[in-house]
Formats: sequence, C-alpha cells, structure tokens
Amino acid sequence: MHVVTFTRSTPDTAAKVEVGADGAVSWGNAATVVNPWDEYALEEALLQAEQHSGQTTVIAIGPDMHQEALKHSLAMGMQQAIRIWDDTLANADSLAYAVTAAAAVQRLGDVDLIIFGKESIDVGTDQHNYQTARKLGWPMLSSVSRILAVDYEARTIQVERLLEQGKQIVTSRLPVVLSVMKGINEPRYPSFIGIRRASKAAIPLWSLADLGVTLPEARTRVDAFRNPPAQQTQVEMLQGTPEEQAAQLVDRLLEAKVL
Repeated sequence: MHVVTFTRSTPDTAAKVEVGADGAVSWGNAATVVNPWDEYALEEALLQAEQHSGQTTVIAIGPDMHQEALKHSLAMGMQQAIRIWDDTLANADSLAYAVTAAAAVQRLGDVDLIIFGKESIDVGTDQHNYQTARKLGWPMLSSVSRILAVDYEARTIQVERLLEQGKQIVTSRLPVVLSVMKGINEPRYPSFIGIRRASKAAIPLWSLADLGVTLPEARTRVDAFRNPPAQQTQVEMLQGTPEEQAAQLVDRLLEAKVL
C-alpha cells in the first residue's frame, strides 16, 4: 500500500503580504510554513500507512522555498520526499500543476491513495485536486471528514464527507484521490529524531523531462498583482442603553443607505 500526499510552503498567516514596486509579491522576513490544510493530509497519510504497513511519499511542485515543507513532512514521519521543478512551471496554472502531479504519481507506479489538503491558502484554490484526479482517471472524493474503512485486497475505500446539508457516507474503488477537512485528525509535532533525520535527507529533484511531460497551453493568466486600496476608517462608540444604541445604529445605517 502506497499513500502519496502533496504539500507546499506558504507565508505565515501573520505575515504582511505586499506587492512591491516591481510587481512582485513578498512577505518581508516572515517565515514560511507548511500550507495549514496540508498538515491534515500529511497526518492522515501517516495514519493510513501505520495502520496498513504501507509506504508514504510527499511531493512538492515548486522552487526552492518549498523544500522546507518537505523537510517538515519528513520530520513528521513521511518516508520519502520529492520536489518537482522546471523553469517552465513558473507562474503555471492549476492545470499545469495537475498534469505534473499526475505524471509524478504515474512515475511512482504503485500508488493506491492520494490525499490532498482541502486547499492551498496562498492561492486560495482547490481546483488542482480535482484536475489531478481527472488526469489520472481516478475517482475524486472531496471534503472527507473521516476515512471509515479501507480494504486494499478488495480495492475499496469508505469515507465520510462533510457537506453543507449534512454528512454523506461514500464507498469508492481504489486507487482514489481524497481532499481532507480540518478535524479529520490532530496533526502530530515533528519529533527531535525526525527533525535530525529530515535535516540530513537528500531530496531528489525531478524535472518535467524526467516525467516526460509537456505542459498544456495555459487556460488562465495573471496580468498583475496590486495592493488593495488603503481604507480610512472611523470608529464611534454609541452611548446609552442597549435599546438606545440599537436605535442609533439603525439611524446611522439608514443615513449611510446600508439598510
């Protein structure tokens, strides 16, 4: 049994992200962290491998900055880490990411389960999860809140999905692609031994040529990044009893034509 997950380094949520005069996005000296949603995918991959005596691989698609996410993943206990990068992937859209991810999984060859985090917070999207499943021709189960059962001999998996309308129990064949929700588990902290092992690990770098991939024509394009306009705000504390404050608030909202 082989479980693969994908990760990336993202700016710390407390970082001040700005667009410089040259149009490049930066976050100063703030550290990068593992994409928060990926921590749940990493933990679930480890749990599945531990329960079924399986193998784990974590993959990052991107430049050197994503090396730290891979080191963190190894420190958590992932057995193998791979980074994929090629200059033609710079500013690639989600379709190019999915084509690359699918090719990497196919090169590994024996993958039963791919686990993604719900989304990537830096780009605010999850469409690459679905596109990867589509490129592989595998079923896609999103919003997974629990993995209920996996039978690797029968090649089936049963999961619980968390939807707006409630919970849904779904059974699928393997191999399959999942995206998992916060709360599916409690991500472990890297151990001291794990951190030492990760610091010494040599992480292989695969190129698109190694994968035999030619990227498709981009379907989307980023023209520019801009800082949001500065906003002037004013705070006024309403006086009086709660009823009087509510009446004043309604009057102000009517004046502002909000109501």
